[in-house]
Amino acid sequence: MRCATLLLAFALAGCQTLKNEQKPPAKPAFALEVQGPDEVRELLQQHMELQRFREFDGLRDMEINRLIGMAPDNIRELVATLGYFSPDIEIERENRNGQIPIVRVKVQPGPLTQVSAVDIRFTGNIADNPDPDVARQRDTIRGNWGLTEGKTFRQDDWSSAKTAAVRSLTARRYLAGRLTQSAADIDPETRRARLNVALDSGPIYRFGEFNVSGLERYDQVLMVESFARLQRGSEDSLQALLDAQQRMASSGFFDSVYLYVDPDSPPDNAPIEVQVREAKMQKVVLGVGLSTDSGPRFSAEHNYLRLPVLGWKATSKLAVDRTEQSASVDLLAPPDEDYWRSLVSAGLKRSEDADLTSVSQTLKVGRTQTSENYDRSYYLQYERASEKSALGDTLTSALSVNYAWTRRRFDNNTYPTRGWGLALEVGGGFTLTDKQYPFTRVLTRALGYVPISTRNGRIALGTQLGAVTAKAEAPVPSTLQFLTGGDSSVRGYSYRSLGVTTDGTTVPGRYLAVGSVEWQRPIYMDGRASDWESLLFVDSGAVADKPQDLSFSTGVGVGARWRSPIGPFQISTAYGLQAKELRLHLSVGFVF
Repeated sequence: MRCATLLLAFALAGCQTLKNEQKPPAKPAFALEVQGPDEVRELLQQHMELQRFREFDGLRDMEINRLIGMAPDNIRELVATLGYFSPDIEIERENRNGQIPIVRVKVQPGPLTQVSAVDIRFTGNIADNPDPDVARQRDTIRGNWGLTEGKTFRQDDWSSAKTAAVRSLTARRYLAGRLTQSAADIDPETRRARLNVALDSGPIYRFGEFNVSGLERYDQVLMVESFARLQRGSEDSLQALLDAQQRMASSGFFDSVYLYVDPDSPPDNAPIEVQVREAKMQKVVLGVGLSTDSGPRFSAEHNYLRLPVLGWKATSKLAVDRTEQSASVDLLAPPDEDYWRSLVSAGLKRSEDADLTSVSQTLKVGRTQTSENYDRSYYLQYERASEKSALGDTLTSALSVNYAWTRRRFDNNTYPTRGWGLALEVGGGFTLTDKQYPFTRVLTRALGYVPISTRNGRIALGTQLGAVTAKAEAPVPSTLQFLTGGDSSVRGYSYRSLGVTTDGTTVPGRYLAVGSVEWQRPIYMDGRASDWESLLFVDSGAVADKPQDLSFSTGVGVGARWRSPIGPFQISTAYGLQAKELRLHLSVGFVF
């Protein structure tokens, strides 16, 4: 009991001590009023020394007057960061009986200072290297300089321009590049700024050997160097490192990948430092989605990174939506020294188009090579399809040899604003019926972005052409023929509703032609480009069994696109001129 009493006494004493230590908030030494343009007023209210010292407890009149005397120099330094170098400043103090004084600051910033000249000089290897690519790098640094003649000089823009110049210098070849001199000569009377910048490139850096840490299960050459694709002796490039890092990360074998080159390394043989964390041997990924074409979508994917004995990666996938259900298994070998990978895949798919229901089985065996900018593959394919429509039931199959090639030259493979993409599929084979018929199949896709201006955005031009050539009686599987219409082809029409119509029934055809023109324009808010764009487009497409029978269906519409964290989210409304219907279209992401 005595111990409890003592503890209670100590607790009460502690509470009393804490209570006594709590002090009321400090009373401001003076009130501060700032007058001027909004931009200037907000800057001064946040950073002016008068604002910072007014909360000091016990500040005497003499100290307040000293702060007022120092304030003009402090204000000039602050407003100069906004480009005002000749401001008119008035500061007055009003004393009030029994109350704290008021300090009033009035600032007329005057005219803005503009850049009158820019001089960017180079030293080091980049200065006189005759290599045309190096010359383009010099021109790029000068051309991308953000604070050009005629623009308002602001401290933030000045710092950003120098930072961007150094980044462009070190992005390729010149890992140790640095800014050796920078001067902004300001003439307050003429309100002109002369900018001088000197960049020292240092030597050219070249990739050396790989130094890998974190690798436990896999062979370095097979799983790191083959995916990275960085050649020893090639010039250092930040983009090359980022591309290599992306290739390794997207391989599925690693949870994290980081590549870098130490600037203190020997320039002629700079080791590539690689830090990895291996992914779990098995992984299951679940996904959900929604589209106006196929409604709600569910997918499940299982990855086994290294099959026993074989050592290949196995991917099993199940996908279900309103119009299509599919299951597939893909086996992919590690890349060889030329980055080619062997593949074996098998798939089962059931699809319901406007007037056709098909169940197909596919088997592929071949080789593939992929990267950020191109894909190539060649393979032997077996296709079998069971089809039901108002025209009757059919069972078809075919064996073909195919080659597929895709080239991408977009400025950004997730949110492209300029550049182009081209894809080609070529195949030939025989139908597997009582009588074997030869056939060929060609499918081409092209997409290009043509910039108009920063404010007016760009024009996107797309086309798709396909042809299956065979005798009229040849039973080519419908899964190798063409249908179009929907979110990603001809908007204003339902998904895969455009085909060959016979007796009111629409089925796939042997010839395909699709074209699209879209104006993508940024939406500005408060004078700045937002994450939204407006869309204005015309789509047109046709499917037929003979080229001369192609009859185009056209859709026109408007929409908007949001730059979401997971990719472009697009919503549009299109009117089908032939269908005489208005349709809503939704899509997420960009893939070419």
